[in-house]
Amino acid sequence: MGIGRAKEGFSVFGILNKCVTPMGRRLLRAWFLRPIIDIDVINNRLNTISFFLCCEEVMSALRETLKSVRDVPHMLKKFNSPSSSCTSSDWHTFLKCICSLLHINKIFEVGISEHLANKLQHMSIDLVEKANSSITAELDYVSNLVIGVIDVQRSKEKGYETLVKENLCDELDELRMVYEGLPDFLEQVSANENASFPFSLECRKAPLIVYVHQIGYLMCFFDEKISEALLIGLQDFEFAFSEDGEERRFYYHTQKTRELDNLLGDIYHKILDMERAIIRDLVCRVLQFLPQLTKAVNFAAELDCILSLAIVARQNNYVRPILTEDSILEIRNGRHALQEMTVDTFVPNDTKIRSAGG
Repeated sequence: MGIGRAKEGFSVFGILNKCVTPMGRRLLRAWFLRPIIDIDVINNRLNTISFFLCCEEVMSALRETLKSVRDVPHMLKKFNSPSSSCTSSDWHTFLKCICSLLHINKIFEVGISEHLANKLQHMSIDLVEKANSSITAELDYVSNLVIGVIDVQRSKEKGYETLVKENLCDELDELRMVYEGLPDFLEQVSANENASFPFSLECRKAPLIVYVHQIGYLMCFFDEKISEALLIGLQDFEFAFSEDGEERRFYYHTQKTRELDNLLGDIYHKILDMERAIIRDLVCRVLQFLPQLTKAVNFAAELDCILSLAIVARQNNYVRPILTEDSILEIRNGRHALQEMTVDTFVPNDTKIRSAGG
């Protein structure tokens, strides 16, 4: 199966593809589908592969860091889509990706010794310079921008989907404080309501006022529906709906629940609407740096491809070719990348091809 198929199967591309990012895999596929003939570009890639084979610790650190790099433009497209909702996990992945991109420069800064820097210069490899020009300080600004608005741990701590940090919006903080205190508040209101009933309720579990998202506040009775005879003494009660489960529940609108609807409203969705507005503003500000983010991700993809080829070259003991523009192909002890993997013993072969006029 070839590289155009969804499943690569046994192919040269399948052997050489050790990329750890989706962008790297796509770029390496493009390199195979549209091979270049510029000898300078090819030699630059070969020089870079040769360099990484001399510094395996740097290569390993870069590959480990690249594992956290994601397709940032695609993520921002999702963040900016009105039809999709972004979770704390999405923002955590985004922040980790930005942090990993910035860490690439740190690895080059710390991992490239004077000896390796001289080697880069001698081989005319502009790897570090390209990294510095592709992964710029704007990424650090974007990271701080997101950290200033998003609290990726808040949902886990609070038990409901909430992302915006505290002390960013007073009105939002007040709504969330009311919502988080709602269970205790409704329990107290329920106790007062139960005490005011004109008759004694013989229930296994006392009725409770509950808040149901998008519906509002309802009085919940457990196990049995209120009889028609008792409803006569509860003039403001109106049956809403029932639920079956481990225990049956019957929900009613009452005067008190209507008061709570008017006083508090659908508080959870008020919180969501306010948070969405704040996050939309954040996404718009982050999108201003889309060109810088795209440039950094494209560099990471190219780096991923080069590291993938270097890993395979080391694993399979491949030898760097010497390129020439002459019409000649000379191979000593040549191996076939696929065939040698399918036989018990592979015998290397020499090949020499010259043009007819040579």
